[in-house]
Amino acid sequence: MAGCDPADICARAAVEYSEEQGYVVPVFGLPVVLDMKARTMTASSPESEFVLTKTAYFSHLSILFYLLRAQKAAPTGRLLKPSELKTSQIYLQGSHLLPLEPIAARFSSDPEAFLAQAARFGGQPRQYGDAAVELLPFPRVPIVLILWREDDEFAARTYLLFDEVCELQLPPDILWSVAMMCALVMLQR
Repeated sequence: MAGCDPADICARAAVEYSEEQGYVVPVFGLPVVLDMKARTMTASSPESEFVLTKTAYFSHLSILFYLLRAQKAAPTGRLLKPSELKTSQIYLQGSHLLPLEPIAARFSSDPEAFLAQAARFGGQPRQYGDAAVELLPFPRVPIVLILWREDDEFAARTYLLFDEVCELQLPPDILWSVAMMCALVMLQR
């Protein structure tokens, strides 16, 4: 990061920079400050503090990768299931399975609470399923979560979809970490 041009990073990643403060990165729409001199990341709200502390395993490296790799490319609106990504195998087995069932269980009969939880982290409602939100873990990485509430025939279910631009923005392992961040913010109490 020290050898990078801050103006280039700001243009590509849609972040801000100042010599005094460092980079200000919107993480779920909430400012996280990367102080380049002190080599620290700090939060400005309880929600962004949650992201930096409780999802640190996923968020810290993801933030740095986003700043280094983001491209100035707009979302296409074409949503892909994890299984449709070029590197889909990472999402289909073992410890890389996303915790979507607990989200469905938590909000199975309360789509309004699903929307409210997402709104805490900058989520915007979308018109899919019984409730859907678009989260922006980073400005150029939109992820959509869709909730189908339980009914007489089916258990509640949650789907996570990536805008196809996400594969351009982040490598597969970091994109998986960002998906985990999205799931964990939806489960945060």
